[in-house]
Amino acid sequence: MTALEALTVGRVGVDLYPEQSGVPLAGVSTFAKSLGGTATNVAVAAARLGRSTSVLTKVGPDGFGDYVRQALREFGVAPDHVGTSAEFQTPVVFCALDPPADPPLLFYRSPIAPDLTLGEADVPWDVVETVPLLWVTGTGVSVEPARGTQRKMLERRGRRSHTVLDLDFRPMFWPGTDTAREEIGWMLDHVTVAVGNRTEAEVAVGTADPDEAASRMLARGVELAVIKKGADGVLVATAEGRWTVPPLRVEVVCGLGAGDGFGGALIHGLLSGWDPVRIATYANAAGALVASRLACADAMPTADEIEELL
Repeated sequence: MTALEALTVGRVGVDLYPEQSGVPLAGVSTFAKSLGGTATNVAVAAARLGRSTSVLTKVGPDGFGDYVRQALREFGVAPDHVGTSAEFQTPVVFCALDPPADPPLLFYRSPIAPDLTLGEADVPWDVVETVPLLWVTGTGVSVEPARGTQRKMLERRGRRSHTVLDLDFRPMFWPGTDTAREEIGWMLDHVTVAVGNRTEAEVAVGTADPDEAASRMLARGVELAVIKKGADGVLVATAEGRWTVPPLRVEVVCGLGAGDGFGGALIHGLLSGWDPVRIATYANAAGALVASRLACADAMPTADEIEELL
């Protein structure tokens, strides 16, 4: 059995994608089912690149929960740490490909999603302390008990390399931006890598300016700050310097999941010991490939596909 290289923690769900593009949800007649959820997609993306990954999350006691475990196995992600919440159903998410680049999402996660009920008893503490890469998310601290659980995980981890925070801000999961800034900000003091877009950076550190945001993250002890600037490329910053990797032009089919493809490639680059520019260039290509395809988990690229695009 291959030793686990990366454990991601957080959101899982079943994504329902319209098979008709450019129309609102009311005009969609058929949907295609896919595995989804940020932490889950990132684990899949890294597995596609040959990494041994697992996701710590929870599903409901329903057919969609069975589907999640089955799909993870098919994608090469160990489902060993997928728990079951007896009280709540596996979330589903609808999107409308209108506009394709930034599709609106409709989350069915009420009153609370199983992945936000993660408690201390659900955590493989030995894995958290020793796995080469631990990936946590901003959404994961939006409510209790997951908030306290993820905090304890970071405290036990002790900021060892690599401990990665995906800023992952979705306003519908939070009571307000101030709460999100406080909670996500606490996490910045306990991780070695932070990654997010301009909006997420502003929520985390109070500025949408990529350079200033990166400086504030580095000042908090983060070793590598990665700020995704969309059409302006990707900024990577360390104490030694900062660089901007230019964007890759693709025809966007669906913008969802591009950040998760980026994340899986980021994991691969970190575990490979690559320099920041090489990591960002590779991850940028992975994200571009996902944006040129429909669906999230199913769209994650292989190493050969990334190399071909580059």
